[in-house]
Amino acid sequence: MKTKPVETRAGRGDRVRISDLAEALGLTKGTVSRALNDYPDISEATRRRVAGAAQRMGYRPLATAQAIRTGRVRAVGLVMQLEQHDSQRPFLADFLRGISTAAGSEGWTLTVATAQSEAEGLETFRRIVADRKADGFILPRTKVRDPRIDLLRDRRVPFVLYGRTGNPEGCAWFDILGEDAMSEAVIRLADHGHRRIAFLNGATRFNYSALRARGFRDGMAAAGLVADPDLMLSGVVSVDEGEAAARRLLALPEPPTAILCALDTAALGVYRAAAALGLDLGRDLSLIGYDGIPEAAAVTPTLTSFEVDQAEAGARLARLLIERCRGASAEDLRETAHARLRIGGTDGPPAQDSAGLAAKITQKRNETRGRQP
Repeated sequence: MKTKPVETRAGRGDRVRISDLAEALGLTKGTVSRALNDYPDISEATRRRVAGAAQRMGYRPLATAQAIRTGRVRAVGLVMQLEQHDSQRPFLADFLRGISTAAGSEGWTLTVATAQSEAEGLETFRRIVADRKADGFILPRTKVRDPRIDLLRDRRVPFVLYGRTGNPEGCAWFDILGEDAMSEAVIRLADHGHRRIAFLNGATRFNYSALRARGFRDGMAAAGLVADPDLMLSGVVSVDEGEAAARRLLALPEPPTAILCALDTAALGVYRAAAALGLDLGRDLSLIGYDGIPEAAAVTPTLTSFEVDQAEAGARLARLLIERCRGASAEDLRETAHARLRIGGTDGPPAQDSAGLAAKITQKRNETRGRQP
């Protein structure tokens, strides 16, 4: 049945009512009400049709009355922990925009809170749940053992992970297959001719770290190379830590001719180390990162990196969470996607092997010492 063209009360300054929607759509008030309140006996097609008409006509439900009727406030919750190394990433705005847009298309809103620590974050979850400020939560940057998951499981509050975790029971998620990106990066470097490939990983408490380490090892095995433990460092998440780790690797008797970073922020530190040693990235030392942060596209040469569409990720997470709140099982709400390789100027065939690179580094150091007064 086609929607009848009607004059909206919103255009005359009056509040649009459910009866106005029902008349415009040719549906009963009961059907419209149940569609707006996510009752399971209403088809997805009808729900979307009603939601679209409500948006066009400017219908806004009374939040208090709706919460009393359904037990829902139609809000997606997100608690950001500010002490985490990537909490202020430039693309956080894209992530939030994706969540807000997708939630808004369903008539839901986004509730955002911040916390300075994990303990404060858990207390924030408890407060939002107690105050009924959100129906469920998106949990970014998941850990292998994540107390946020335990808290929400115990309280039977719906949640969706942006990532995966050690115990998947009752967990829905959307995640990017970082392990596949790491494997692809290693094979790319091996195809360039690199044999000594180092890996700078993130903090091991985060689940992505174990996955990306596995991807690195899988890539090395697929390329017929042995992963040298001396070339694998963890806990490298900042620019300063990336620089220190790269200096350590390049001081080895057999330094790597290529470095793969689990995070672009660490890769930016490798730029500093290479510059200090007089090495040309892309020739003397190859470098590949992961995340696709804007800063990595602004340096010279631009960083070869795997980038993630954060707006799409946010949108997908919002949709999954709303489905979870409507009663879908967590096991039916598990999706993954691939990061996209953004080719820059930091990787290519090695100008020399490991021994030649060690000799060049020693020469550059001697020249630097010779110029010092």
